[in-house]
Amino acid sequence: MKLYIITGASRGMGEAIARQLISPENLVIGISRRRSASLPCGPGLEQWEQDLAEPLDAAERLQAWLAVQEPARFSHAALINNAGVITPPGPIDAVPLAELSGALRVGLEATLLLSSAFLRATRHWAADKRLLNISSGLGRRAMAGSAPYCAAKAGMDNLSRAIALDEAGREHGTRVVSLAPGIIDTEMQGQLRAGDPASFPDQPRFAAFKAEGQLDSPEAAAAKVLRYLARADFGSTVLADVREA
Repeated sequence: MKLYIITGASRGMGEAIARQLISPENLVIGISRRRSASLPCGPGLEQWEQDLAEPLDAAERLQAWLAVQEPARFSHAALINNAGVITPPGPIDAVPLAELSGALRVGLEATLLLSSAFLRATRHWAADKRLLNISSGLGRRAMAGSAPYCAAKAGMDNLSRAIALDEAGREHGTRVVSLAPGIIDTEMQGQLRAGDPASFPDQPRFAAFKAEGQLDSPEAAAAKVLRYLARADFGSTVLADVREA
């Protein structure tokens, strides 16, 4: 079997990724604050209700589950760190401290802890192991009114680069990619379009993405991400973008 662990699998692109992976040959584990009601029930899917704003609980649960699996059970194992949140568009001094903390916990700390749990528990597995972190162009260039999201994705990018260096010298090492998935028609895009241009100068540009039909559907974006995950050369470029593949 192939094992796929996906965070943020209850909506948007994460839900679409989970849906496209469900098959008799795969075991899909979705980790989200709430279960998805639209994903089909069956033996190939487990939905774990975990609030990734409390990432230690989720990582400890994942590590414990992986530790009792028979390594020979899976020919492939992949962790897809997809979950992320944005705070209301605007400068950080206008955002409540609790929301700033939650954004970094979900977007970066959860990625760090879940990656550590995955790598530790599968260290001696001979399976083809892949770690896919869903990044953003905003991790590679700053944008006014989006500092927490930019910081989380920039941290994810450099975390991925450092993990890749660690894994390169290990037997049965895990291949790592931090992938920008393009611009997608999700609730997050809706929040950006609804921002106040006075505090979020790029609001008209995000409104234009929608008006001009430049947004991928979650399903189309998920298919692109999964094609990238399946590439034979996955990991040869750690910082990647589906639009440049």
